[in-house]
Amino acid sequence: MAKNNRIQMFPHEWRASTTLSGVYALRMLGMFLVLPVLAVYAAGLPGAENNKALIGLAMGVYGLTQALLQLPLGMASDRFGRKKVIYFGLIVFAAGSFLAAAADSLAMLVIARALQGAGAVSAAVTALLADLTRNEVRTRAMSMIGLSIGLTFSVSLVAAPVMADWIGVNGLFALTGVLTLISIAVVAWLTPNPQDSKLHEDAQAQPARMREVLKDRQLLRLDLGIFILHASQMALFTALPFAMNQLGLEKIQHWKVYLPATITGLVVMVPLIIIGETRNKLKQVFVSGIVCIALAQIGLLFGLDSVWLITAYLTVYFIGFNVLEASLPSMVSKIAPSDLKGTAMGVYNTMQSVGLFVGGICGGILFQHYGFNGVFAFCSGLMLLWLAVAVCAPAPKPVKNLMYPVPPQWAGRADALYRALSAVAGIESIAFSQDRQTVYIKALQKGFDLAAAEKIISGD
Repeated sequence: MAKNNRIQMFPHEWRASTTLSGVYALRMLGMFLVLPVLAVYAAGLPGAENNKALIGLAMGVYGLTQALLQLPLGMASDRFGRKKVIYFGLIVFAAGSFLAAAADSLAMLVIARALQGAGAVSAAVTALLADLTRNEVRTRAMSMIGLSIGLTFSVSLVAAPVMADWIGVNGLFALTGVLTLISIAVVAWLTPNPQDSKLHEDAQAQPARMREVLKDRQLLRLDLGIFILHASQMALFTALPFAMNQLGLEKIQHWKVYLPATITGLVVMVPLIIIGETRNKLKQVFVSGIVCIALAQIGLLFGLDSVWLITAYLTVYFIGFNVLEASLPSMVSKIAPSDLKGTAMGVYNTMQSVGLFVGGICGGILFQHYGFNGVFAFCSGLMLLWLAVAVCAPAPKPVKNLMYPVPPQWAGRADALYRALSAVAGIESIAFSQDRQTVYIKALQKGFDLAAAEKIISGD
C-alpha cells in the first residue's frame, strides 16, 4: 500500500482542515471569550439585582440549545448539504452574538445566549471535514480541530479581561459576530466542496444505533465524566470572578491569575499525556487529572483569602482540566466500537453541552443562596463522585484505530476480508462501513502485525 499517501495530506485536505478548525474554534470562542467576564458583566445589567440564578442561566443556556440542536443539525447536513447547514448555523450564531452585544437587560442576554447556542454547527463541520479527507489522514485532521479548541480556550481566558476593558463585554460579543460572518466567507470561498457526501461512521452519529452506545457502561462513565467536568467548570466561573473582585483584583487584572495557571496547565499536560499513551498509564494519568481538579475545588472551598492562593489552586485546576480534556476523547475512541466511534462522540459532545447548562444553572442558584461555599462545595462533590466512578472503572485497552478503503479486489467480499484479517496478530475487532467501502480495525498498540494486515488489504 502507498504509505506516503497516508502520511502526507493533499493540499485540499490541508485547506479543509485549517479552515474548518478555525470555524469550529470560533464556535467555542463564543463561549470561551466571555466566560471569565460574563458573570460580572451580567450582574451589572437591569434585572440582575439579587438574581444570581438568572446570571447562571445566562452563563449556561448556551449549552442547552447547543445540546438540543447539534445532532439534528448534523443529520440535516446529510439531507440538505454540509455547507448550507453550516451557513445557517453560523448566521444564527452571529445573530445571537449581535443580540447579546445590544442586550440592555439580563433577560435579553439570556435570549441572546440561547440563540448563540442554537447555531450548533459542530456536527456539520465534522461531517464536512470527514467528506474532504481520506481515511488515512482523517484522525490527524480531527486532531487539528481539538488543538484549535484548546488554544482558543487558553488564549480566551487570558485575553478576555484585557479586551473587555478595551471594548467592553458587549464589544466582545460584537467582535464574535463579525468574525462569524467572516468565517461564512471562509467556508464559502476557501473550504473545498466535497465531491461526495456520505455517512462516516468514525466521525458522525448514527441515531439508529444510539442505543448501542447508551448501553455501554464504560462509555457512560466517560459521558458522566465530561458532564461533570464542564458542569463544575461553568459553576466555577459563575462565582470565581466575584471572589477576585472582592480581593481587590479588578476585572482587567484577572489575566494575571489566568495566564500562569493556563500556561502551566498546558506545559504539564503534554508529558503526562505522552506517558499515559506510550506507557499504558492512561487510567493513572486520567485519575490524577480528576484528583487535581478535586483538590483545587476543595482548596477554593476553604481558601479564598488571597489572590496568590486562588492562582495556586487554579494552576492545579488547569493541569487537571487540560489532562482530562485531552485524555477523555482518547478513551472514548479506544473503548467505542470502531464503526460507532462517531456515535459515541456525538453522545459525549451532547453531555458536555448539557454539563455547561446544568453547571450554569446550579452555580447561579447556589451562589445566590449559599455564596461561594455553596458553589465550591457543589463542584467538589461532583469531582469526588467522578473520582469514585473513575477509580472503580477498568482501564481501557492500549489500542489504536485504523481505517482503510476497501480496494477493488475485495469489493463484495467483506466476509472473506474479515476472515483473513481475523488471523492477524494483535487485532481486537474488525468492522465495515455501511457501504462496505471502508474497513475499521481496532488493534493493540503493541503486538499488532501492521505489515500483515496491510498486505492482506492490498491483496499483495
